[in-house]
Amino acid sequence: MALPAQLKPIQHHLRTAQEHDKRDPVVAYYCRLFAMQTGMKLDSKTPECRKFLVKLMDQLESMKKELSDNDSISQEVVGNAHIENYALKMFIYADNEDRGGRFHKNMIKSFYTASLLLDVLSVFGELSEENIQHRKYARWKATYIHNCLKNGETPQAGPIAMDEDGEADEFGAEGFSGPGPSHGGSFRGGPPSQPYDDQDKSLGPGPAPGIGFSPSPGAGPSGPPTTSFNNIHIPPGAHAPANTPAELPPPTGGVQLSPDDFTKAQKYCKYAGSALQYEDVGTAIQNLQKALKLLTTGKE
Repeated sequence: MALPAQLKPIQHHLRTAQEHDKRDPVVAYYCRLFAMQTGMKLDSKTPECRKFLVKLMDQLESMKKELSDNDSISQEVVGNAHIENYALKMFIYADNEDRGGRFHKNMIKSFYTASLLLDVLSVFGELSEENIQHRKYARWKATYIHNCLKNGETPQAGPIAMDEDGEADEFGAEGFSGPGPSHGGSFRGGPPSQPYDDQDKSLGPGPAPGIGFSPSPGAGPSGPPTTSFNNIHIPPGAHAPANTPAELPPPTGGVQLSPDDFTKAQKYCKYAGSALQYEDVGTAIQNLQKALKLLTTGKE
């Protein structure tokens, strides 16, 4: 069934769901859930939209039954951790490629897909300020690098100042038609997907194949960016050393912990467990340290 024009804003979340049906059904499920929730807000009254959304609901119910024994579907906190870890893994891969000056279609797609999955996190509640900034940065970087390559310019590597309106709010109907990220559980700091064919690894002058962008005004690489992005925390990348336990404050004793503190600590431990499923030791250590700091000091 064709997507009604009124629901165009969810087309790339649905495309991402389709790409992950076999690779990672959990990602596919939550992408569709986000698309349905957003679609209901966009237009749930027009007959064609209503028909489309009812079909999407049926698909979600079917997926929920199939995945009923999966903790990421039955427990929201686990599902939240799964999607967030997946999104940040893609972000870190693209960020590492960017900082290394390796500009290619796969890293552009990774930045943009990370931004879409950070959208999806809103099904679990409000996004953290950190994830809002990651989403904005990833979407802007995807547009900026694509536009540079399309215009035959060399993008500036790594974190740089960002245009205030530099988000790519809308992509062409084709989206990213190349292979999407796989999720085979063996990241080890590498890319979350196999690279594209060698000829795609370095996109020279000319448009990137299979990518149709319609960036927002002001998102292009020309002209000096207006807003400094240097004060925003960007993950250090998969190869950066994790903090050592010695950096954690010592237990103070007698700390009064609220029920909310225990919930947060439990969440960090869940995140760590999810990261270990994908052999991502760095993320696991980082989350365990956050839990330990919270439990020993009562502060995040």
